[in-house]
Amino acid sequence: MIRALVLFLVGTGVALGQTQGPVQRPSEDVTRIDPDGTAHISRVVPLPPTISPEAQAWLAGMRGEGTEKPLAERRAEAADRQAQAAARMSKVYPTETRFETRAGVPVGIVTPPSIPEAHRSRVYLNLHGGGFINDAGSVTESVPIASLSQTMVIAVLYRLAPEHPFPAAVDDAVAVYRQLLTQHRAADIVIYGTSAGATLVSETAVRLKQLQLPLPAALGIFSCRCDYSRFGESEELYNSRGFPGRRAPPSAAPPDPYPGKTDLRDPVLSPIFADCHGMPPTLFVTSTRDLLLSNTVMLHRAFLEAGVGAQLVVFEGLPHAFWNEFSLPESREAHRLMVRFFEEHVGKPTGDLKTD
Repeated sequence: MIRALVLFLVGTGVALGQTQGPVQRPSEDVTRIDPDGTAHISRVVPLPPTISPEAQAWLAGMRGEGTEKPLAERRAEAADRQAQAAARMSKVYPTETRFETRAGVPVGIVTPPSIPEAHRSRVYLNLHGGGFINDAGSVTESVPIASLSQTMVIAVLYRLAPEHPFPAAVDDAVAVYRQLLTQHRAADIVIYGTSAGATLVSETAVRLKQLQLPLPAALGIFSCRCDYSRFGESEELYNSRGFPGRRAPPSAAPPDPYPGKTDLRDPVLSPIFADCHGMPPTLFVTSTRDLLLSNTVMLHRAFLEAGVGAQLVVFEGLPHAFWNEFSLPESREAHRLMVRFFEEHVGKPTGDLKTD
C-alpha cells in the first residue's frame, strides 16, 4: 500500500519547491518504491493540451501559496476577492444581492433580474467554501448559478472555525433549511456547495436524515472532504493550486480547527461513515489536480453503493475548485452542468419524508 509520495514535478511552469526563478527539470522520469510502499517519484508534467488556452494561461501564471498569513488577514483578503469577483461577474451574470437573517443565521439572497413563474417556488441553498475559516465562495458560487438557472439562491453565511468548530456550521445550515421548509416543499429545494461548502452539504444531508426531516430534491457536492480521520492520496500530490509551490505532507500540517473535539469518525463530520441510503440525487464535481479528488470520488462510490442516483464529473488538468475562476471555458461548462442537473430534479415529488 502506498503510504506517502515524494514528488518532483513541473506542471505549470513552476518547479515544485520554487515560486519563481528558472524551471528545474529532472533529466528523466524516475520511480523508486521503498519496502514499506513509499513511492519516490520524479516526473515532468507539461501543461495539458486537452484544456482550453485560457485555462493553460491561467495555470502557467499560477505560483505557490506562500507563507500562511494570520487568520484575520486571510479573512479580509477572502472578503476582498469576493467583492472584486462580484464586480467582475456583474457584466456576465447580472444578479442582485440583499442580506438578511433567516432562523437567526445571516444569509445573502441572490436573485436574477427576472424569475420565470415556474421557478418562483424554487430555492437553491448555497453553502460556501473557505476551509470553514473564511468565506471564499458566497459570491462566486451563488451568482453564476442564480443567473443561469433564473432561480433565487440563498447563501448561508454560517459560523466559522476556530471560534465556532463543528457542528456550528451544520447547525446553521439545518436551521436555514428548516425555515425554508415553512415556505417551500422539500422537492423545490436544492443544497449545493464547493470545497468546505461541499463537505458541509454532505454533513447537512446526513444530519437532516438523522432528524427525519424531508430531504431536498438534489445535492451538489463539488470537491468535498468526506473523511477527517484519514488523508486521501490526492492530498499527497497537490495543494489547493494543484502542483505549484512547496508543500508539507498533510500529516505534517497544523491541526484542522474545524472538527474541534469531535470524534473524527463521527458520521456527520465524516459522511463516509454514515448510512447514505435514501440520499437525494447528487452531482459530484472534481478535477484531476484537485487535492480533494480522492475524498470526492470515495463519497461518490459510497453513494452509488447505497443505491443513490449519483453522477460524477471529473475535469481534466485543473486544480481545486477551478470553477470559481468564472471566466474559464471549463468553469462555464461546469456551471452549466450544475444547473442542468438541478433542473432535472427540482420540483419533482420526493415523498418529502423518505429518508430511509
